This record gives sequence, structure tokens and C-alpha cells, in this order.
Amino acid sequence: MGRRKIEMKMVKDRGSRQVTFSKRRNGLFKKANDLATLCGLEIAIIVFSPGGKAFSFGNPNVEDVVDRYLNRKSEPIPPASEGMFEKENEELIDLVKQLQLEKKKGEMLEKEMKSRGESIKIEDLDLDELLKLKESLERLRQNVSMKESELEASSSLLLLANEPVVEADASASKTSI
Repeated sequence: MGRRKIEMKMVKDRGSRQVTFSKRRNGLFKKANDLATLCGLEIAIIVFSPGGKAFSFGNPNVEDVVDRYLNRKSEPIPPASEGMFEKENEELIDLVKQLQLEKKKGEMLEKEMKSRGESIKIEDLDLDELLKLKESLERLRQNVSMKESELEASSSLLLLANEPVVEADASASKTSI
């Protein structure tokens, strides 16, 4: 369907509202993380879902940022705790970027294969994919075997339906002799 601009008003359908909340919440938290990383900020975001469940994001963590805000402390959180999750945040950001790149590569490869009519090579499959392929092939073999039996039965019935007329004529001529 692609991206399109949506009107900024409350989503009326409850299910759609929950999906919208989940997707936008993740985007909001990612943007907050980017801002905190790029600018060295302390940030806290607390949101409640349409169902009333609380979600939060904080850098370095929500509790420290909220305590600082509520106590009106102007001094930043000590550097020891500030850098505590910096490495993990950077790794997470890198992993998310890698995941997005891999998804795009996969989508492009699928489109390319569909346009060429190519299929996936067995050598490129992992163990789970090979097991699924094996199950699919076994089901296919069973279906083919069943079809073969049905066709043999059908052809036998057709042959039997045609033969009795000939045998009846032959047996009638033998009895009259």
C-alpha cells in the first residue's frame, strides 16, 4: 500500500488505534534515543496506551530523569551512570540499522527473484527452512501418491466398464456352439 499522509485526528476503530499506538510509540522511543545519543541528553518519556498500560523510555533511565525533574535538581546525573548504557544503546542502534538493511535486501531479492521467475537454492537454506521444505515435499509425495491411486482406480473402472460388453458377446457365442 505504501506510505501516505494521514489526517491528524483520533483513530476511531479501537484495533486500528492500538496498532497505530504501538507503531508510533516505537518510532517515538527511537527518535528520543537518537536525540539523547546525538546531543548527550537526559530524556524520559512516559506514555499510556489506549488500554491504559504504561510504557516508558529513559536515557540514562526514567527514574533518574524523573527524580531530577521532580526534585528540581539542576546538576546532571553523574557521568558513571550516564555512560553506563551508552555502549549498549550504540550496539542497539547498530543492530536496528543492520536489521533494516537486511529486511530491505530480502525484499529486493524477493522482488528480483519473482521478476526472473527464479527459485531459492537449497544450499542457501538453514536447518529450519530445510525441515519445512522436507515436510512440504513429504506432503507433496503423499498427495501425488493419492492422486496416482485415484487415477489408477479410475482407469481400471473405465477398462472394466468397456470389457464386460466384449466378454459378454464372446461368452454368448461360446454357449451357443
